[in-house]
Amino acid sequence: MTAVPLPYRVVANRPESTDTRTIELRPAGEALPAFAPGQFAMLYAFGAGEIPVSVAGLRDGTLTHTIRGVGAVSRALCAVRPGTQVGVRGPFGTGWDLPSAAGRDLLVVAGGIGLAPLRPLVQAAASAHNRLNVLIGARTPEDLLYRDELDGWGRPYCGVTVDRAGPGWTGHVGVVTTLLDRAAFTPHETTAFICGPEIMIRATARELLHRGVPAQHIRVSLERNMHCATGHCGHCQLGPLLLCRDGPVVGYDHAEPLLAVREL
Repeated sequence: MTAVPLPYRVVANRPESTDTRTIELRPAGEALPAFAPGQFAMLYAFGAGEIPVSVAGLRDGTLTHTIRGVGAVSRALCAVRPGTQVGVRGPFGTGWDLPSAAGRDLLVVAGGIGLAPLRPLVQAAASAHNRLNVLIGARTPEDLLYRDELDGWGRPYCGVTVDRAGPGWTGHVGVVTTLLDRAAFTPHETTAFICGPEIMIRATARELLHRGVPAQHIRVSLERNMHCATGHCGHCQLGPLLLCRDGPVVGYDHAEPLLAVREL
């Protein structure tokens, strides 16, 4: 980890939806230490500023990030062209810790842009011998990420649902928890990984607890306003946790009582 951004060259920038892009970065010189699935980087767009962005891919020395353009910096990053450079710091935060789930059924549940930090976990798990179920929710079919990859995900099941169907959509409509009955997993032998809007995380975790998945085997990625990435500014505080340092991946046995406090 370095406190000074290192230059990375943009090698690809492709659209995922009308407001979301996936960019691929390679070191322009010195490379950062290896990232783990679930960790995040601080990306610096020259002339615009710096924001935290989860790692969405880790193959062949390339860092992949999927970014929704909702502010000045994120829009600047969405607009970077191949051949230009951005600054990168990291790795920061906790990862999904896939090795500790060896031999267990794996259940990945994603909502919206929350699929991005789960993508490298799914890619790593696809080569393991675990039973892997991937459940994905999006607002509309047009908001689905990585559409050209989804057919290769999930053993035995990868399910997709949307909140609102568009013309020509013949798939499932409803919240992502409605896909759980289609997944094949043994609850007390399952490790679940969840990322998405906080309300979706709570609803999914509650349903998994009801089905018998132990809280300590439910891992959630939480988001607050990260700023410094080192735990000094306090912007990302959630009770006793500083999520840039103690998260973003947290066991639900720790997260559940914190998420139950209104406005914490």
